[in-house]
Amino acid sequence: MTQLPKGAHLPVPAQALQVAVAWRAVAGGPDVDVSALLLDGSGRVRGDGDLVFYNHVEHPSGTVRHLGKSAPCAPGGAAADWLWLDLARVEPAIGRIVIAASTDGGTFGQLPGLDVRVTDLSGAPLAYFALGEAAGETAFVFGEFLRWEGGWLFRAVGQGYAAGLAGLATDFGIVVEPPPAPIPGPGYVPPVPGPGPAYGSPVQGTVYGSPAPLVPAPAYGSPAPVPAYAAAVAPAAPFGDPLFSSFRPSTHQGRGKETVRCDPALPPGWVLLEIESNHSISTTIESCDSRGRAEGFLLMAYEDEVRARTVAVVPPDRPLTLRVDADTPWTLRVLPLSHARRFDSHIEGHAHDLVVYEGPPAVLDFLHRGQANFTVHRHTPPREPEYDAEDQELLVDEVGEVLVSVPVPGPGLLRISGDGPWKCAVRR
Repeated sequence: MTQLPKGAHLPVPAQALQVAVAWRAVAGGPDVDVSALLLDGSGRVRGDGDLVFYNHVEHPSGTVRHLGKSAPCAPGGAAADWLWLDLARVEPAIGRIVIAASTDGGTFGQLPGLDVRVTDLSGAPLAYFALGEAAGETAFVFGEFLRWEGGWLFRAVGQGYAAGLAGLATDFGIVVEPPPAPIPGPGYVPPVPGPGPAYGSPVQGTVYGSPAPLVPAPAYGSPAPVPAYAAAVAPAAPFGDPLFSSFRPSTHQGRGKETVRCDPALPPGWVLLEIESNHSISTTIESCDSRGRAEGFLLMAYEDEVRARTVAVVPPDRPLTLRVDADTPWTLRVLPLSHARRFDSHIEGHAHDLVVYEGPPAVLDFLHRGQANFTVHRHTPPREPEYDAEDQELLVDEVGEVLVSVPVPGPGLLRISGDGPWKCAVRR
């Protein structure tokens, strides 16, 4: 891995990569949200779709995706927010991809250990840039990917902004709607405007725009240890805290039938699997035993365009091994369960998904509009962890268009499978 000083460039392979902005958690400190801006030759976005962040998680081209955060950790622990991007498939009109982040509830000056790191899909590090000291900034451009002589470079930037993500986005051509004015109440006195920095202006005096001439990063003989950024904290036993286990998300790509051996550092218990494939007759995921032999289906999808989620259990004594099979190229992501959608009153989806019901005992009303089998499994931690991996209960097993009601005793993990849109409403 190469540590970059501010302003330096480094060639990176034109392939699928992962990028994380990392920091050290602080009690009462702000949260951090990473974003990517895809810029054309003029250095501007072409529209709102070119901003990828927590509220717009995937670029329309499918080449940049927001993976989300590592699960919350204790003060002093490592935290990170993750992006995935495939430089080989980025549209020719895009010349730069800016990696930025903003804070919520404070400033970057409150957070130590700010850095950005680029890795390949196996987790092997390619580039690292430590931001250093920050002050009152609420947004930063940490780095950017630049097209260069038919390939790509990663550049360490470190440019701060005082106006958060809105100010940063405005500088790159995104129109940010101002919040509605408050409705005056009795005794309301309008504020008196005062001098201040222009909206969206950088805190630092330098102009952020065209990249500087290519300068190779100096070699580091023995770089200082870099804090691990979403170090897995394995619970004392499986399902110690299944909804909030923390580990670095990973992405695997392949075609046809392949065996995926996941990171041995994954903590025992549940993980969320997310798979994408297009125009395949079928897409399946199977779990494997200790000898790598397929032993049970975790997902079976027959849709033309598959974007599905399911759950797997990481064994306490060995790495998680999966068998993935699709006729066309596929992308598999292994994510903490904290990335699953949550609900306590109503939720909607399509085909296969993994959701968390967080409410009290209730009746769940399911509506499925499709032609194939529609099932809902409820997963709960094992009653006897020494003998069982998890407990499963089949709540729904119907075919075609379904309207069915089932009771649940309380919170739980729901694995939903179908071939069309579905809804779930809660009755108490």
